[in-house]
Amino acid sequence: MTVTATAGRARTGMAGRLAAAAQAVDAPGIVIAVSRRGHRTVHCGGAAPPPLVPRDQQRYEIGSASKTFAGLLLAELVRTGRLSYDDIAADQLAAGHPATAPRERSRNRDRDRDRNTATLRHLITHTAGLPSLPADFYPQAVRRWSTDPYRGYPAERVVAAFLRHRPRHRPGTRWHYSNFGASVLGHALAAATGTPWEELLGHHVLGPLGLTGTRLHPETPGAGAPADAPRTDACGHRPDGVTPVPGLAMGGFQPAGAVRATPGDLLTYLEAHLDPSGAPPAGTSLADALHAVRRPLLRRGQGHRHTHTLTWFQHPTPQGPLYFHAGATTGQQAFIGFRPDTRTAVAAVCTRRVRLLRDTFIATAYALLSDID
Repeated sequence: MTVTATAGRARTGMAGRLAAAAQAVDAPGIVIAVSRRGHRTVHCGGAAPPPLVPRDQQRYEIGSASKTFAGLLLAELVRTGRLSYDDIAADQLAAGHPATAPRERSRNRDRDRDRNTATLRHLITHTAGLPSLPADFYPQAVRRWSTDPYRGYPAERVVAAFLRHRPRHRPGTRWHYSNFGASVLGHALAAATGTPWEELLGHHVLGPLGLTGTRLHPETPGAGAPADAPRTDACGHRPDGVTPVPGLAMGGFQPAGAVRATPGDLLTYLEAHLDPSGAPPAGTSLADALHAVRRPLLRRGQGHRHTHTLTWFQHPTPQGPLYFHAGATTGQQAFIGFRPDTRTAVAAVCTRRVRLLRDTFIATAYALLSDID
């Protein structure tokens, strides 16, 4: 695979297109990486001075795009026969999750079990009848909403909130985007396999794909490391583009949004989806799971215009489907997507959280993936 790198200056061809796209986004730091037919092009830019560690070698918080990793893990565990998409999450959690106390398990068994019929498939496809976040999440998070809202809500509380929740709609009948549901999925997989989430994801997804630059926690200075040692985690910023934001710890919501990765790892991840049979290492068992997460599962919206796979948003193009997912944390944003018909993947990250009505980042990255032929 060949690689072309640019840094803040326009060039011809793909490099020039990436430079123009980066200039359309107002952010302290931005990296746009494209893989097209086996050739990678990476552009680094932004308003802030270049950091000590080059931008394309730093790890970025990808927020909700982490859910694609959770869905791929689920597909792989189903392929191996350890789980079924139709397994009821509450059964896995009540039977095996260490965070669920016996008294809580007994209380939930005695209640109306119809409220706990959400399956693993419902959770990953946002059809489990759950809100975006648990109701009791907000009181503890509001005072640190813009900096660190998740740290104080551990896995035990996520599981307990799910087991006592009464959905307003029967699972499978309504679509509602839910960080709560994706997080419950992760804890159900951990409970069913008896393996902590981080270890489970590392063993079945990160390791087989060779994603050595991907982590689930903010970096902490090593023992004896100087305070001014270069950061390998990118520093995010508030909407003003100036105020730095500490690295985000996701607490019990790791499966929904904790992945932080280098642009190179994100391209490797997307390239595996483009060519599952050639995913590193060659012949990995993940090939079947990578094919599975590309299959359409549901349609929603007016005229059923929105199509979803197990993990990806899917949009049509004249040549074939386009797959993508975006994410945002308190100080960063990310877009990842791929198009099998053009053998193109785009991974874009920036170090500023921009409010929806002012955001050009997602639209710019999406347009780039859509327009490359």
